[in-house]
Amino acid sequence: MIPDPSPSSRPDQPPQPPPPADEQARLALEKKRERYVWYYLAYFLFGIHIVAFVMIYAVLSTK
Repeated sequence: MIPDPSPSSRPDQPPQPPPPADEQARLALEKKRERYVWYYLAYFLFGIHIVAFVMIYAVLSTK
């Protein structure tokens, strides 16, 4: 079975116009903010593990 060609390679359809500048700016800002959310999540999870290891060490080292 032959795959359907991509929209840019179809000769019977005109190419899609680029989105407006304000839409591009909004999408760029949304992508940037989403990246920051992933960074915050990673730091949060890393911090939780550090706290857990310190607590485990504290519990195991007491007598």
